[in-house]
Amino acid sequence: MADNLLIITGTKKEQYEILLPQIKALITGEPDLIANLANIVAALKEQFGWLWVGFYLVKKEELVLAPFQGPVACTRIKKGRGVCGKAWADAQTILVDDVEKFAGHIACSSLSRSEIVVPVLKNNEVIAVLDVDSELLSNFDETDKIYLEKMLGNTMEIWY
Repeated sequence: MADNLLIITGTKKEQYEILLPQIKALITGEPDLIANLANIVAALKEQFGWLWVGFYLVKKEELVLAPFQGPVACTRIKKGRGVCGKAWADAQTILVDDVEKFAGHIACSSLSRSEIVVPVLKNNEVIAVLDVDSELLSNFDETDKIYLEKMLGNTMEIWY
């Protein structure tokens, strides 16, 4: 396990290229899911300074709040509801440039302007979602999608 995190500047791609191996080092050898999710969230928040970064775990018929950093959040989300619920229902990453224009958006924080939600798949089933909100419009793009999906795919051993 790594003891610290190297925060870098540069292009978004360069930041992810340096950050992802560090996240892998943070969670390698640690069997506790919650500890690993907490470190993933902290690393992403530290590197990118987003408004809100966190996980929701699928529990029965709801997404239930898991480790996060940022303002207080919605505790439970139904399948298909809001960006997180839709990403769960569709089993696909969703990029939202302007949350005000997303039908059914759940406003946990009025400061949120754009969002990306990446589902975590195990055996072709969504078991969690990573939710990231920004105070800036159109803050997420294909680079975020590629690297966040890669990060979650590379951390599959932590998922139960």
